[in-house]
Amino acid sequence: MNDLPPDLPRLRTLETWLLYSLERVRQRIADVERREAEQQRGIAARPPAPEWILEQGLNRDSLPITVHVGGCHMAGKRWKGVPREMAVRAITEGVPACGHCHPDTALGILD
Repeated sequence: MNDLPPDLPRLRTLETWLLYSLERVRQRIADVERREAEQQRGIAARPPAPEWILEQGLNRDSLPITVHVGGCHMAGKRWKGVPREMAVRAITEGVPACGHCHPDTALGILD
């Protein structure tokens, strides 16, 4: 059984519609490929995670409230990456170490 129309005008109409549909699919493919390429460039350009994190209090001027190992999932939204020396100094000056990532152990500081 043939599912195509028998006459030329309807075949031409079907051809036009199929070409239009094919162009829409190709455009969507190009959009998705462009979006994925942008995501890959973003991932490649992302700066490395800091090795040590100081979690800040609610105010910008407040003292740090916790020291974390970089990438700790328990760090809140208000943090900044710091060098090792600053993390050591913060712990020795009384800033609590995170109980999950244990930066004091990672830094070699024993109480």
